[in-house]
Amino acid sequence: MEKTDLTKILSVSGEHGLFAYIAQGRNGIIAESLETGHRQQFGANAKVSALADISIYTDEAEVSLREVLTKMAEKLAQGAAPDPKSDSRTIKAFFDEVIPNYDGDRFYVSHMKKILGWYEVLRTHASLDFVEEEKEEEKEEEKAE
Repeated sequence: MEKTDLTKILSVSGEHGLFAYIAQGRNGIIAESLETGHRQQFGANAKVSALADISIYTDEAEVSLREVLTKMAEKLAQGAAPDPKSDSRTIKAFFDEVIPNYDGDRFYVSHMKKILGWYEVLRTHASLDFVEEEKEEEKEEEKAE
């Protein structure tokens, strides 16, 4: 399975699941659901975030979502994550092991549940082996030349 490029995996506010960026449309972007394969257009007003742009607050600094997902995959040996519908204590205990220094005042259980869901979508419909950030920058430089 090929590596997942988190710059092209999108979360859309108000939409369930994750989407793969397909193309720029006239009135927004076209993306495909990783789970269903259904394509949709999201207008300019849609709140779209690339997973590569998401970070988790810790006591020292921010940790990229890529790093969090990688740590989760290592901890779980690429297996299933705890159910996002688990009770708060179970979810917090899991993240205490994965990111022991997360900032409890800014990284909420609702965020943890969302990340658990994303992990499962990526695990089952993409890959937990991610494109290295440096390689993404090199690709962009090659395109510019």
